[in-house]
Amino acid sequence: MAAGALALATAFTAAPAPAHHVGTYTARDNELSQNFKQLKAALRARKTDVALRLFEDGAVRRTMRTDAARLPAGIETGTRAALRAGDVAGAEALIVALMAALARDMAVEAAAKARDAATSADARRATAGRFLEAIWRYWNLIDFAVSQRDPKTAVAIRLAFDEAEGLAKTTNAPAAANPCSGPRPAGRRGSADPATLAAPFTRIGEHLATVVETLSRSTRRAP
Repeated sequence: MAAGALALATAFTAAPAPAHHVGTYTARDNELSQNFKQLKAALRARKTDVALRLFEDGAVRRTMRTDAARLPAGIETGTRAALRAGDVAGAEALIVALMAALARDMAVEAAAKARDAATSADARRATAGRFLEAIWRYWNLIDFAVSQRDPKTAVAIRLAFDEAEGLAKTTNAPAAANPCSGPRPAGRRGSADPATLAAPFTRIGEHLATVVETLSRSTRRAP
């Protein structure tokens, strides 16, 4: 999983853009994020027939099948069933759960790497920066949807991300733009023990696990 997670950090090209609350950081689409956005747009327009076609042949479904072992049980069949039934809210919840699960797994792995004393401190901070980029890019796609359903958890994720970013302080980490505190430039490497990065990454993973559990409950009702 390490190679796959870190590959996500280089699968996008960063470009500045406004985010929902924290960050001025977004990314050029890859196949998965593009399909996610297409599905979300079709669902928001309540065109479930269009969304079903986009799902059947798209990267979201392929990812659900490829990564089935680490995703909520029944997420693929649940999404298809919701689309066929015209259940916009149910289908959207499940595709958001997919992105949250991918980000969750990256946060869990990032925490483990931060604790790896066999790796140098600078290398661990650099790795943390790459994971922060990858996690943020997926989180940025679902931030608003999660905030609508569970604002407390969404805020907790942003705060934990901000803490991890502050501890890593690598040039690769996205610079936060919190309206409460103003923009904070990234660029200087942190001097703190990189093992301390494990705590905020762990919290990110735990909060995202809550998001996945909450959003995927509808799969248990799928036929």
